[in-house]
Amino acid sequence: MPETAVTGRTGGMEEAAVAALREGFGGTVITPADPGYDQARRIWNASIERRPALIARCAGTADVVRAVRFAREHGLVAAVRGGGHNVAGRALCDDGIVIDLSAMRGVFVDPAARTVRVQPGCTLGDVDRETHLFGLAVPAGVVSKTGIAGLTLGGGVGWLVRKHGLTCDNLIACEVVTADGRVLTASADENADLFWGLRGGGGNFGVVTSFLYRAHPVSTVLGGLLVWPRDRAGDVIRHYRDFIADAPEELTAYAALVHTPDGQPAVAVICCWCGDIAEGERVLQPLRSFGPPAMDMVQPMPFPAMQSLLDGAFPDGTRNYWKSTFLKDLGDDAVDLVVAHANRAGSPLSAVVIEYYAGAASRVGGTDTAFAHRRFGFNVGMMAQWTDPAESDRHTAWARAFFDAMRPHSSGAYLLNFVDEEGQDTIRAAFGASYERLAQLKKKYDPTNFFRLNQNVQPAI
Repeated sequence: MPETAVTGRTGGMEEAAVAALREGFGGTVITPADPGYDQARRIWNASIERRPALIARCAGTADVVRAVRFAREHGLVAAVRGGGHNVAGRALCDDGIVIDLSAMRGVFVDPAARTVRVQPGCTLGDVDRETHLFGLAVPAGVVSKTGIAGLTLGGGVGWLVRKHGLTCDNLIACEVVTADGRVLTASADENADLFWGLRGGGGNFGVVTSFLYRAHPVSTVLGGLLVWPRDRAGDVIRHYRDFIADAPEELTAYAALVHTPDGQPAVAVICCWCGDIAEGERVLQPLRSFGPPAMDMVQPMPFPAMQSLLDGAFPDGTRNYWKSTFLKDLGDDAVDLVVAHANRAGSPLSAVVIEYYAGAASRVGGTDTAFAHRRFGFNVGMMAQWTDPAESDRHTAWARAFFDAMRPHSSGAYLLNFVDEEGQDTIRAAFGASYERLAQLKKKYDPTNFFRLNQNVQPAI
């Protein structure tokens, strides 16, 4: 393969070249001339509008290899699309090729070994449907429509994070197509440096065509929402802050400033207890009795129901712009600032979430994986969501102003999967102390920066 930098280009692809790619391609090759093109280039975030020259919807690893080699041979910029939300829109590109993995949705559970092999087009709902049959779960995310691939490569926080760690902490091995079209296994025993980088380094090093995860015996959880009127927000968040810091690791709970389905501003705590249900009832009592809440919807439920509990808050076809930051601490001034800015949100679909991850993930060494931010504090996510394209400037301005206002309280660390359009300094901060090692790894596995439509790590010079 050539070792010169790959650049994008405009214009349509030659028919002969497209015909050659289609020959023997197991999936579907879609061009702007094809009837399904506009649907194929649509992603969950309606703010993203891009027109690739080709969409290669892959059926398997062989298709991925062909798509990568085709892009290299024809000088096309390449985007990689998994099966989930892709808020930042990096799954699409103009004039290049989209390597679309959304049709690769196999999930294969080994209940005896408690492992799960997952293809990269899967959502969390796909994985949960198969693992729950055997009373198992992979620690991954909080919304069932999230894509497992992007979540894992960025670290992966979810309802089981405090008890069982990050999604990438439960990764055993990957099959990877590299920038030169090779197929490698990455694990603790094979290509261990690449395996290190895939656990938190984003999509910088190749296309992962299968993930092997460790699963845990989680079937029924005690979960749901506790909801108070918005005018109680300051008191509720302070109570949550003090409570969660000493709570057992079986409990993951996030606070959120949201609107109820009938449009009323509210504050909520969303809980997931993955231990003994009777013990969970006892542990959660201080939260459930505070106020008391206007609505208490906490109850035992199957884990897949917990994973889909918030799906309705992220409907298809909305416009989204997200930002986040880890805090140095969640002091009273920071709480007041969060509430004040949440109250200025111009859309009832917009939300603010306060997350706390400390527990099992914090006991992993800071250099054991590429995910560097192991000494968690609180993370604040600012999620602008709206429907009218004419209001885009208003809602993105709200998220940016909120983010800027939190700078005095920020630790300067960022959760990679929330990094949107930020510059290189913010991307470096999201990778933290791992960045220089990642740059060396990039030089080894992708020296021309072929995989660059991501939270990009520049190859070391």
